[in-house]
Amino acid sequence: MELDRLVCDRARRSRDARFDGRFFIGVTSTKIYCRPICPARSPKVENIRYFPTAAAAEAAGLRPCLRCRPEASPGTPAWFGTSSLVSRGLRLIGEGALDGAGVDRLADRLGVTARHLRRLFLQHLGATPLQVALTRRAHFAKKLLDETALPFDQVASAAGFGSLRRFNGHIRRTYSRTPTALRRLSRQIGCDTESYRFRLSYRPPYDWDAMLAFLAARATPGVESVGERSYRRTITVDGEHGSIAVVPSGSGAALKLDVRFPDPRSLLFIVERVRRMFDLGADPAAIADHLGTDLLLREPLRRHPGIRTPGAWDGFELSVRAILGQQISVRGATTIAGRVAGVFGTPVEIESGLTTLFPTAAQLADALLEEVGVVSARANAIRALARRVSQGTIAFSAATATSELTTIAGIGDWTAQYIAMRALGEPDAFPSGDLILRRQAGCATLRSLEQRSRDWRPWRAYAVMLLWQSAQDRVTHPRRTKNAHPRHRSKLRGRTVAGVTADGAR
Repeated sequence: MELDRLVCDRARRSRDARFDGRFFIGVTSTKIYCRPICPARSPKVENIRYFPTAAAAEAAGLRPCLRCRPEASPGTPAWFGTSSLVSRGLRLIGEGALDGAGVDRLADRLGVTARHLRRLFLQHLGATPLQVALTRRAHFAKKLLDETALPFDQVASAAGFGSLRRFNGHIRRTYSRTPTALRRLSRQIGCDTESYRFRLSYRPPYDWDAMLAFLAARATPGVESVGERSYRRTITVDGEHGSIAVVPSGSGAALKLDVRFPDPRSLLFIVERVRRMFDLGADPAAIADHLGTDLLLREPLRRHPGIRTPGAWDGFELSVRAILGQQISVRGATTIAGRVAGVFGTPVEIESGLTTLFPTAAQLADALLEEVGVVSARANAIRALARRVSQGTIAFSAATATSELTTIAGIGDWTAQYIAMRALGEPDAFPSGDLILRRQAGCATLRSLEQRSRDWRPWRAYAVMLLWQSAQDRVTHPRRTKNAHPRHRSKLRGRTVAGVTADGAR
């Protein structure tokens, strides 16, 4: 993210955790620097400076805030590349690399010594790899104690503790209570041996109807199923398969997640992926306060308070879906995606409507996609993408993924930005080549739309969702939408709006 002062001001006021590590706030009056999520009272605007890294702030003579500890900002390496090795290490730890092995093994995977890895983690994060992993494990263990009826040995295993003794000791040190005492304080929820239920909280409001409608139009047959109030899909993690189901909790600001999966050690990964998929970390009040200053977005915000950016379970799957949608309708792309999944994916027996695992990159690297109706240009793009993902040269958890995607023939800037919105969770992603966005914004050219969008930063992805939703409202509720241009209504009537784009993706 460029250090545009207005953009940084908006991100700072929101205290959104997704901006943590992307810039630092220097306070000239106190000579300290903070993270964007610092809970301290905001300083006067005239005393604020912005820095791209903690090192830059310290070079300017500022010292780290003792309250928010900017030296421990987890996003710094990932966002600015000051240490791609630490970024890769964090990703591997998040995927459970230290759950069954030590730091030495992690260091070997990263091509450095364990001592050097510890030094880099302390330099960039203020914590060792083991400390990062233990914090992650303890927090998830507490969630399992609160929200499931799993025996303690299974909680310990699911959270990545090597033994029940280590689990008990670390929980006591972290929470000053035994696991038994913590469970007595919590409301237990029953589950069978392979079914787990979680309550995933969010900051209200949440436009669940809009989220569900968006996902329903794009649900791949056999892989995903959308009901009146629920979303279900097949999942695969580390060679095991299962399913998830997400519905509103019915009480409070939360979604209810039901996970059916044979290995509880993967629960942390699954829960975190679902939280990103449904954009549960967003602060709708901060987003609405900023975007609501634009008259164009004020009415869509009123009709759809708490709109979110729909994420994706898998970045590769979402990318294939985006390529398949080039130059055709959303419904047509969904039909072809179902054929691709049915022919090249893996059949599974889970439950009604969920019969298939979406094909992996390895399964599509040499797939004859033309046989299921994929035109040659898009088939070549999907195969090229699949090979790059299989080889590890494109990772959808990396900050460079967007630029790497555009090096593949058949993937333009719109598609890359769409993937950044949905697969990478980038709140400021903006597919400026989208023709419906131009029509909704009244902009004749791509350049004029980009200029108009500057005032929406750093929440342009949410502005996109609002404009797409506004266009969809004209299709489904033409009488409720005031001041709709008749020419626009005639072009949109009868189709599901996803975005018609300059490079053809939807």
